[in-house]
Amino acid sequence: MNIIVIDDDKLVALSLKTILESFGGITVAAMGSSGDDAIRLYDEHKPDVVLMDIRMEGMTGLEAGEKILSAHPDAKILYLTTFSDDEYIVKALTIGAKGYILKQDFEGIAPALQTVYSGQSVFGDKVMDKLPVLMKPKQSPDYERFGISEKERSIVELVAKGCSNKEIASELYLSEGTVRNYLSTLLEKLDLRDRTQLAIFYYTEIKG
Repeated sequence: MNIIVIDDDKLVALSLKTILESFGGITVAAMGSSGDDAIRLYDEHKPDVVLMDIRMEGMTGLEAGEKILSAHPDAKILYLTTFSDDEYIVKALTIGAKGYILKQDFEGIAPALQTVYSGQSVFGDKVMDKLPVLMKPKQSPDYERFGISEKERSIVELVAKGCSNKEIASELYLSEGTVRNYLSTLLEKLDLRDRTQLAIFYYTEIKG
């Protein structure tokens, strides 16, 4: 797995390179210290994963991530930061980042990279603990303004609970293929990239 590391503290970036490469299977192709560096280095190296800080001088990691994902929708970005600010977490999820973990969870960085590399999303325990606080329920979820049918509503809510396609199929007495079709329709209808964004849509637009 080839990655690039973006952190405005060059000592931190160098330390991450040394530690991560010691695990084996991870190669740090390049390091940068700004959002501009992230965009340039992504274009140069096309890494499997971008490991990036958020607060940096000039362009932030979130702004850089949004630009990278706009140009390269398949890019995998894992944010590694000291800050668990509510606004940052929601923004990272909304733009399509594959992960958001805190630097304090140092031992979890390499496993998180592997998880993101495999195509899954990963969020640290402290980040996950904040989501219910960030997303306060409305009295009556508003699905009609998004043109979401009753069956689609059930699927959205089960995705938001973290259910797999197999679990959704079992719950709603559908085939997995039918569930996949429903999900594809929902993502296209709502102009979303993946099921992670669908879950965030539920919490921010329906319940939030």
